[in-house]
Amino acid sequence: VIMYFVLTALVGTIMIQSRLCNCAMSIRGRVFRKDLVKNHRFSLLKSTSPLQCTALSDSDENGNANSNKKYNHIEVETKWQNYWDKHNTFKTKRRPNHKKKYVLDMFPYPSGSGLHVGHPEGYTATDIMARYWRMLDYDVLHPMGWDAFGLPAEQHAMNTGTHPKVTTLKNIATFKRQLKSLGFSYDWSRELSTTDEQYFKWTQWIFLQLFKSGLAAQSEVSVNWCPALGTVLANEEVINGLSERGNHPVVRQPLRQWVLKITHFADRLEQDLAGIEWPEGTLVAQKQWIGRSVGAAVQFTTDLHGPIEVFTTRPDTLMGVTYLVLAPEHPLVDKLCSESQREAVQEYVQAVKGKSDLERTATGKDKGKTGVFLGAYAVHPISGDRVPVWTADYVLAGYGTGAVMAVPAHDERDFEFAQIYDLPIKQVVAAANSGEVTLPYAEEGVVCNSGVDFDTLSSSDARNLIIQRLTDKNLGRQQVTYKLRDWVFSRQRYWGEPIPIYFPVEMLTADGGGSPLAGDAHRIVYEKPIAVEESELPLTLPEMTDFHPGDDPQGCLARAKDWRFFQRDGQWFARETNTMPQWAGSCWYYLRFTDPNNSEGILGEEGQSWLPVDLYVGGQEHAVLHLLYARFWHKVLFDLGVVNHKEPFLKLVHQGMILGTDGEKMSKSRGNVINPDDVVKEYGADALRLYEMFMGPLEAVKPWQTNQLLGVVRFRDRVLALMKGTLSNAAPEGQMLKEMHKTIKKVTQDVDRFAFNTAISSLMVYTNFLTSAASSNKGEGLSREAVESLVLLLSPFAPHVAEECWALLGHSESISHASWPQFDEALCVQDIVTIAIQVNGKVRTKMDIQVDAPETEILGMALELPNVKKFTDGNEVKKTIYVPGRILNILV
Repeated sequence: VIMYFVLTALVGTIMIQSRLCNCAMSIRGRVFRKDLVKNHRFSLLKSTSPLQCTALSDSDENGNANSNKKYNHIEVETKWQNYWDKHNTFKTKRRPNHKKKYVLDMFPYPSGSGLHVGHPEGYTATDIMARYWRMLDYDVLHPMGWDAFGLPAEQHAMNTGTHPKVTTLKNIATFKRQLKSLGFSYDWSRELSTTDEQYFKWTQWIFLQLFKSGLAAQSEVSVNWCPALGTVLANEEVINGLSERGNHPVVRQPLRQWVLKITHFADRLEQDLAGIEWPEGTLVAQKQWIGRSVGAAVQFTTDLHGPIEVFTTRPDTLMGVTYLVLAPEHPLVDKLCSESQREAVQEYVQAVKGKSDLERTATGKDKGKTGVFLGAYAVHPISGDRVPVWTADYVLAGYGTGAVMAVPAHDERDFEFAQIYDLPIKQVVAAANSGEVTLPYAEEGVVCNSGVDFDTLSSSDARNLIIQRLTDKNLGRQQVTYKLRDWVFSRQRYWGEPIPIYFPVEMLTADGGGSPLAGDAHRIVYEKPIAVEESELPLTLPEMTDFHPGDDPQGCLARAKDWRFFQRDGQWFARETNTMPQWAGSCWYYLRFTDPNNSEGILGEEGQSWLPVDLYVGGQEHAVLHLLYARFWHKVLFDLGVVNHKEPFLKLVHQGMILGTDGEKMSKSRGNVINPDDVVKEYGADALRLYEMFMGPLEAVKPWQTNQLLGVVRFRDRVLALMKGTLSNAAPEGQMLKEMHKTIKKVTQDVDRFAFNTAISSLMVYTNFLTSAASSNKGEGLSREAVESLVLLLSPFAPHVAEECWALLGHSESISHASWPQFDEALCVQDIVTIAIQVNGKVRTKMDIQVDAPETEILGMALELPNVKKFTDGNEVKKTIYVPGRILNILV
């Protein structure tokens, strides 16, 4: 034991002396800027330069060598973040007619739980591109703001009594602190929130333009009404008749709603997808949601109540109709219902009100489709046969005409329903190759069992002939329809933008006098909406303390009577008490970022110069609604001359989801949420950024593994270690010059195609090469240019450590102002490769060769190698197999 401690002390003494010696040698061999260096090589803490280096001081305050000081990521990262703030490093500047890049993240909702490690993935990707493009001398706009209206803050207000505004501001502060701690290069001077009055003033202005253009109108719409939440819910928010949030009962009922006529833009929304660079899956999702269908409108006549009109995309199957189905909400249900069936039908219609549209249209035998026969019949428009009429939950009043012709042999849902209720199934389309088919057969083919006029025709020919026959009989026509529905825009909530509309109030007292504020009888004349004057915007929310919805479908704002009712020229009026959905503010925020302080309009001439957005990054979950709504509003503003481009987002990228360590989606309920604050504290922001980009392709789904952070930490520290070595001002030569240019080319190309994981891998390889070179030529030192190229390439990925290294290399300006390194294509050509030399299929050695060396020359060189000669001497070479640039196999 005594000898162990003695030896340990001796070894420690020798190591310290060695490091002191190496330190002194490297001080003599290095060139430094005298204006930055004081005392010796890295004592920059006492420098008068604003760029003081704190990462790796080689001396303590007494000037003693201390090369083992650990990298203090908290101190370094905080320092550089403060520097960027103080110097407005990322404040956007627009030079006339200069090339530009507008880089945008999808607007985050500032929830109370803050960020988890999955959120920064997309933000890191856009930050890499913003920093990269700045270094290529683009004018870059890279802003951040908050989609801050919404139900969660209102629900929190109901539960705690805290005003939604207070909660929202607190959550924004948390999000902003977390984003700044990760070193994102946002221009915070353009920060905005949808809850800012000077922001939603222009959201309301856009609504008024929609209203004046006839694109915003009132309608009585069948909606998912949740009395407990006091609001309309989307179909996706209703599960088994209960609200997703809180499990409250939901019923279908008609409600006065504001509707935006997005269907007027259906063709343009589909056609203009051709001019943008979006993921193929998102383009398909948009087209499917728009759902353009070319088919036929067909009329089935009834005895007393006019025709039942249906739309079908498969008129070639018309002769296979065995029953008709009306949506329970269809106005003909009550009129056609026989007296014997009336009670059963009424009970059924009432029961369906508790189902969401998604539940009603779900496919599969286990979904339990239901329906009731109306006791009525309609007449087939071609055959003249009587067709029974049913009502069923799988038909929606809001899609098409609210009625369908059922062809169970060729439609899955019709087939399932027919099997449940033992209805006839008639096949009228066979496979084109005469092969057997399994019903329901939904493909096109050859028409059969449809009469001599149609049998043996192809589906295409039969479709055209049947449409012509219907047109001649005035019982149908060709028609284009869309799956897309008009946008129900009202919400019965407090925490949203007030809709800038008011209505006349008709007093119902005997003398026509009185006041609605006093509770006197009155009627709000909703059929006469009046736009708020633009000069009176913004229309702000009233101060309230009770945000519970109550039983009034008009929402909690209906209780703010002093706000709702007002008098003008002796006439009483009532404000609209519905508010806008959360989608509203996020439909146009990208426009306001370009000119956030403009008081005269949404944006001015300079703002126009930033459009369209060059890169938009966000989650796949927004593939349809947000993007579709934003495109709709953009086209409205394009028609009004507010913007000059047809589409808002040129290139779209979806980052993949980062799962918890258990391979599941991160959520509080699963307990698998990783807080980025903890990662930054333990490993640093640069390590988090590098790890998330190194995990795999940006678009891939990836599980989080905290222990794998150590790999990028070691890489970061190896880069820092290079700053401690001897550097030479001599230009790089030979293999170092080629490795430098090859790395610059590879990283540049990888960043251009968002392959950040392989770019980081190339930086790791280059770092290892420089480390190896530094250890093999200590006397001469590494080329400063070669090391600076590494730091420049690293800076978009790990900006804090890059800034620190840049200062250690003697630069007085931020690396953000430096230029991206350029490569020489001629120096990127691989002229020497290492190949494996095999004898009889077994690797015996390796050899460096010229890339273009002939096989005979390579064989001659290989046969002289000692490890080859001992297997070939005395033997006859029967054959050689050469794979150029990889393997030479000598068979003896």
